[in-house]
Amino acid sequence: MGKVSIYLNFMGNTEEAFNFYKSVFGTEFSAPIMYNKDIPPHEGMPPFSEEDGKKVMHVALPILGGVQIMGTDMLESMGHKLVVGNNTTINLEPDSREETDRLYKALAEGGTNGMPPQDMFWGAYWGTCLDRFGIRWMFNYTHGG
Repeated sequence: MGKVSIYLNFMGNTEEAFNFYKSVFGTEFSAPIMYNKDIPPHEGMPPFSEEDGKKVMHVALPILGGVQIMGTDMLESMGHKLVVGNNTTINLEPDSREETDRLYKALAEGGTNGMPPQDMFWGAYWGTCLDRFGIRWMFNYTHGG
């Protein structure tokens, strides 16, 4: 069955924020925090600075009613700027690649800033878009459920 979660962007304090949320909700991270330094090198991708390597690439925390919040640090060195509107994303985890493609196509139509779903190093078929109403969506089909 598909799932929905909420993805939060921060400017360098994701770990602090998620440790706070962990204390508020009394839950544990779904998996260990992944840092940028943990990302395998990709051809043509420059290495992260020592400072950016220590920033959070991904963290997930269950909160209430089966809902999970996830987060990442935006990187100023890559031109990221945190503004209201790009700090929250609705993350959809469909049941199939076909459903992922259908949802992406429908939500991206008339929108901007899209990255069509593609296979990623962490084992997911992943993409994003900003719909025509300015809502950011993330698509994250994990192979095999």
